[in-house]
Formats: sequence, structure tokens, C-alpha cells
Amino acid sequence: MPTVLITGANRGLGLEFVRSFAADGWRVHACARNVEKAKVVRSMEGDVVCHKLDVTDGLKVASLARELAEEPLDILINNAGVYGPRTGFGETDFQEWGPVLQINTVAPLRMVERFMGMLEKGERKTIVNISSRMGSIACNENGGSYIYRSSKAALNMVTKGLSVDLEAKGFTVISFHPGWVQTDMGGESADIPADASIAGMRKVIAGLSTEDNGKFFNYDGSEIPW
Repeated sequence: MPTVLITGANRGLGLEFVRSFAADGWRVHACARNVEKAKVVRSMEGDVVCHKLDVTDGLKVASLARELAEEPLDILINNAGVYGPRTGFGETDFQEWGPVLQINTVAPLRMVERFMGMLEKGERKTIVNISSRMGSIACNENGGSYIYRSSKAALNMVTKGLSVDLEAKGFTVISFHPGWVQTDMGGESADIPADASIAGMRKVIAGLSTEDNGKFFNYDGSEIPW
């Protein structure tokens, strides 16, 4: 049975990832900071195991990795993320920059390093980082959102670095732009519903090979410039 671990699994894209993989018969490790609020995940049909996890807490991440150490892990999806203050030039809340970077950039690398033993046991050896087109330097035509943009640009660099470091081990490491999605972060006026985004990303993930290592994909499979 293939196995996937998903962070930020209690709502939005994370919840839809859990629902989609579980429906296809995967074993799903669903990680959420507020497990008590993850009622939908905890009641979901299928082989779903819910774990309380704050991805910014290094000790808790290490503890969960030790708990699951003997289990193979095919795919790690670093989905947990925050937008932070929605401000433009001259309004930057510099105190909030650090916490956003901890969640969006530092935590995904921590997850990969701590769960590497499980990933090496898995057959698919796939790492998926949920980034954003707003983290593309080439695509930045509007400015603003310095905190969020920089955290996702840095996450893309983490993806690229991992793709180089883990290439010899047969890993495929990618970043995804999930689209402008109708979630709490994206808002009701966003372009696409969460299930459409997940369906697109699942299709791309299913078709990945080592030749895709180190790429930045849109949810529909088209590539995005760094």
C-alpha cells in the first residue's frame, strides 16, 4: 500500500489532498497543528492516521519521525503554509517576517531532513513542496506582498537545493503552484475550487519521473519559471 504524509491537513488544500489519496486507497498520515479541530480528517473513511504536529516545533517533528521510523513513505507533501500580513510597500510588518519564513520555508526542509529515513524506504521517493507563483521572481509584475513572496521564493530555492542533494538517491523533488484556490487563504473570489487544484496536482504527481526533479509546476502540469 503506498503511503503519503501531508502537513497542514485539517483544511483547504491539505484536507482535499487527504480526501483524494484516502479515496484511492493510500495510507495517509495527516498532520495538523490543531488536531482537535480536524474533525473532518478524523472521521474520514479510509486508512487515515491523524497526527498532532506543529511543523515549526523541531522537537515535535523529530518525535513524530521517530514514531514512524520503520514505515516506508512514498510521498511527502509539505503543504502547511501561511500568507502573513497582506501589505504593500511602506507597510511591512517586519516582526511577522520571521514566523512566516519559519512555516513556509524552514519547516519543509526540516520535514525532509527528519523523515528522510522513511522516504528512503519508500518506492516513489517523491517530495512535493506547495509553493506559489507569487514566489516566482520572473513572474513578479505587481510587487507588494514582500513577506509571502520572499518565503515562497526561498522555498523554491529549498526545492532546487534538495533536488541537487537527493538526485543520486533517486528522488524527485518539485515545487507546485496550486493555482488561485477557493480556500481560507485564497478567498471565495479565487479562480478554482480546491478539488480541481488537487485533481490537477495528483495527475502531475502520478506522472512524475526523475527527469522532473527540480522543476516548478503549475497545478495543470505546465512549468513556471523560477
